[in-house]
Amino acid sequence: MSQITARLPEETVRALDRAASALRRSRADIVRQAIELYLEEYADLSAAIDALKDPSDEVLDWEEVRSALLHPDQE
Repeated sequence: MSQITARLPEETVRALDRAASALRRSRADIVRQAIELYLEEYADLSAAIDALKDPSDEVLDWEEVRSALLHPDQE
C-alpha cells in the first residue's frame, strides 16, 4: 500500500473524527472507503458520459419505453 498526505479544513477533520469514532474505525479507514466509493461513482459517471457522447448509441423515446415496460403484451 502507498501512503498519501492531504490537507483538510479543520471542520472536515472534526467531522472525519466524529465518523471514525461513531464507526469505531480509523481515520485512514474512513478516508480509504470514501475515496474508493468516489472512484466507483466517477467510473460509473464516466461510462454514462461516454455513452451519451457515442453517436451510434440509440436514443430511446421515454414514452415508448415506458409503455413497453408497463404493457409488454401490446407490442
